[in-house]
Amino acid sequence: MASQDNVSRSKAPNANDSHIALTKGALVTGITGHDGSYLTEFLLQKGYQVHGLIRRSSNYNTQRINHIYIDPHNANKARMKLHYADLSGASSLRRWLDVIKPDEVYNLAAQSHVDVSFEIPDYTADVVATGALHLLEAVRSHMADNGRNIKYYQACSSEMFGSTPPPQSETTPFHPRSPYDASKCTAHWYTVNYREAYGLRSSSWETYRRHETGVRRGLHGGNSHTVEEFLEVPTEVDNLKGDASKVKEVLKWKPKVGFEQLVKMMMMVDEDLEMAKREKVLVDAGYMEAQQQP
Repeated sequence: MASQDNVSRSKAPNANDSHIALTKGALVTGITGHDGSYLTEFLLQKGYQVHGLIRRSSNYNTQRINHIYIDPHNANKARMKLHYADLSGASSLRRWLDVIKPDEVYNLAAQSHVDVSFEIPDYTADVVATGALHLLEAVRSHMADNGRNIKYYQACSSEMFGSTPPPQSETTPFHPRSPYDASKCTAHWYTVNYREAYGLRSSSWETYRRHETGVRRGLHGGNSHTVEEFLEVPTEVDNLKGDASKVKEVLKWKPKVGFEQLVKMMMMVDEDLEMAKREKVLVDAGYMEAQQQP
């Protein structure tokens, strides 16, 4: 496993090779999440030294980055390291900034379940909104005390647009419909404020599309359910549709995967059923516990 202050993980092809010349250092919160794992792979391939902040918990939740694991004691190869911290603890954020001295900070950490945010609105606001403020202030004070420049990236959400009619673009006004949405909006405006007030090189970014790999599976299991259980939450957002005109014009991007193909890629029903069958055989034979994944 790993020590309390240095919990590294890494193993993607060429991602941690010692012959790659290190270019920059990055600090990533939310590194164990879906987007965090992809960002980490990308940064490692670019030659970055990546430091991730994770919360201490009884369950070691690093499944999404286990494939890029390298023992942290192998200093010549391990270019990703994990450290215990929490966005609610401002002092620990500043301490790690002083130790790591990153060139870039990516804030992806969040309580990101919209429905759950209605059950724990105060915690959601503390992590998503106030947590972003803690990190921004830690970055600002670290820069002021050490004469350094850091780029700061704040992860936003399409949920921030809420009930505004589609398509949504960079100029579309926000209309949050949940505690999570409102907290993300607050984090965004904190980011804008620190850019305008202190000259921090900060920006907010968001994507409507996500790759199917790493997305939670959860609609199978042998019991009957209604789709409503998974889809409906209070003040449900009606229609979120990003305006892709700018990326098409500037980057010459165009979609390669249609809606039906995307659904198949995300659900992979046949593969999931086969996996469940294999798992049942292994559990029944006593080779694995019911909660383990093959």
